[in-house]
Amino acid sequence: MAKELGAGRLLVAVYGVFAISATARASYQLILKFNEAPFAYSLSALAAVVYLLATFTLAKDKWHGLAKNLIWFELVGVVFVGALSLLIPNWFAHPSVWSQFGIGYGFVPLVLPVIGLLWLRKRHA
Repeated sequence: MAKELGAGRLLVAVYGVFAISATARASYQLILKFNEAPFAYSLSALAAVVYLLATFTLAKDKWHGLAKNLIWFELVGVVFVGALSLLIPNWFAHPSVWSQFGIGYGFVPLVLPVIGLLWLRKRHA
């Protein structure tokens, strides 16, 4: 990955930005607002961990197998939490990273794992 330019580096950079922003947001939610929506804020913390791990595993060629599993988990999480947030909105007093399929983030949380999986598939085909 170190010598690679283009899509791979951009993908890692986007995951890195999401890792930093999700970690900051989840920290704030867990410390100051946890009682308002404990389920949603716990899921925000889980999303932050997934983004952190995905960033590191995507950056290392030898860890792409783990990256693929993490990104599948991310995609399933976005779909599951997105559906759950629409079915039981009172569990999500404030939007989390994955709630409503990432609408507050321009649907990037829904699209990003698809792009990541396609990139990994192309890279390791």
